[in-house]
Amino acid sequence: MYDKIEEWLNHVLEQEIPSETAAFCFNLYEDEDNTWSMELVGTQRFDLDDSDWACDEITDFDTREEPLSWEKDAEWDEILDEAVAALKQYLENGLYADLLKSYAGVGVGFVDGDIEILYSK
Repeated sequence: MYDKIEEWLNHVLEQEIPSETAAFCFNLYEDEDNTWSMELVGTQRFDLDDSDWACDEITDFDTREEPLSWEKDAEWDEILDEAVAALKQYLENGLYADLLKSYAGVGVGFVDGDIEILYSK
């Protein structure tokens, strides 16, 4: 899973990041037939006490049109755990780890669920 996320994220983060971006959130979706998707959004604010910060989206880096998708027969919590582990690994030694960590925060979660904070300043 990590290799797939790393390749996708390296491509996504080659883009220019809007100057008003404060934080990043990885949105997870459950599609049909054991297919899962991930998109990355840049947000205008970041607030550890208000998870609605992830709704203040500035950009989706075209990942809503081209999300990372994969098939796996699993429950949503297993997918979340795998995504958290892979993204934490990326934040430790990924190509754009320092870029992501130069912003206020990074989170991940299902769009209709809680956000797990992976990094905050």
